[in-house]
Amino acid sequence: MTKRDLVIRISNETGLVQQQVLDVVQKTLDYIAEAVSKGDKVELRNFGVFEVKIRKARIGRNPNAPATDVPIPQRSVVKFKPGKEMRAEVLKLTPKPEGNTP
Repeated sequence: MTKRDLVIRISNETGLVQQQVLDVVQKTLDYIAEAVSKGDKVELRNFGVFEVKIRKARIGRNPNAPATDVPIPQRSVVKFKPGKEMRAEVLKLTPKPEGNTP
């Protein structure tokens, strides 16, 4: 689903003009990105939590020269933890194991 798909769907369901919906959706995303970029945690009930985590420095390997170690510095990354309801819906997508596999 793209932002455009989201705007069209909300516009159709609410009867609002697509440009108004786009403005609201864009502002929402801008404010979430702004808060996360400041290091704040953004918690949206029944949806999930966006937060900044620090990834530790580590040693990587160059696949073209495996004998060479490549230091990877620590850095900040955005983590998303889905809310309870979203997690439950996604779990429904888990394929069922087939019982007759040898």
